[in-house]
Amino acid sequence: MVQRREPTARQVRLGTELRRLREAAGLTAIEAAALLGANRVQINHIEYGLTGVSEQRLRRLASHYSCTDEEFIDALVTMATDRTRGWWEEYRGLLPTSFLDLSELEHHARSLRHVAILYVPGLLQTEEYSRAVFSSRLPELTAEELELRIEHRKARQEFTIPYEAVIHEAALRIRVGDRATSRAQLARLLELSEADHITVRVIPFDLDGFARAASTMTYVGGPMPRLDTVVRDALHGSAFIDSEAQLNTYRTSFRKVEAASLDAGPSRDLIRSLAKEL
Repeated sequence: MVQRREPTARQVRLGTELRRLREAAGLTAIEAAALLGANRVQINHIEYGLTGVSEQRLRRLASHYSCTDEEFIDALVTMATDRTRGWWEEYRGLLPTSFLDLSELEHHARSLRHVAILYVPGLLQTEEYSRAVFSSRLPELTAEELELRIEHRKARQEFTIPYEAVIHEAALRIRVGDRATSRAQLARLLELSEADHITVRVIPFDLDGFARAASTMTYVGGPMPRLDTVVRDALHGSAFIDSEAQLNTYRTSFRKVEAASLDAGPSRDLIRSLAKEL
């Protein structure tokens, strides 16, 4: 197969999972290549997402690696054979790759959970709120870059999968724009929180001794828990976390944050109260 210059995060994840299976089987890349009648370089390229892998080869590798989890193998086959050209491809070369990887990840997700500390989650932002957030970035964006980011964010908001946002009261009080922008954002949150697939929960300031919501994260549910992903904001884009040990840590963290937050009804009441203050 043709070597990719810049594999997507989804392609890299497929290769990573195949490498993990190989290592769990105690095989080297050279040994795995011999089983396929290939060479070590070809195996390395597959495991780094630099080249694709056919369904036949993938299933042969899984068999050689003694993987008997058929659901997992089928999920990997779907990742390997999916040729979907998503809407985000329109922005390739125009936006940082991490923006496109996040869009692709969300597109294939079964569910989304978000913890927000300083900003309202991007999937729930109004256009003016997004504009204020992006306008504060350094180095400053050009007018064209700003509009592309806003347009891309609005496209990401067209989702229908289950979504739960746990938002600290700080994010609801911080004015990233003017008073009118904040008021409109709170109204938008109230509107979205009534949707069947969206749950908005608030962590109030008056919660004693709470230190678990220290940073923003997005927990992306894959086709099965083994293929979940955590997305963390980084200085130059998003960081994708997918090791089982780390996923378990974030699962525990989210459960604790969720347990400490208000239920949906009281959360809406608090948002209404904050909106009246504006």
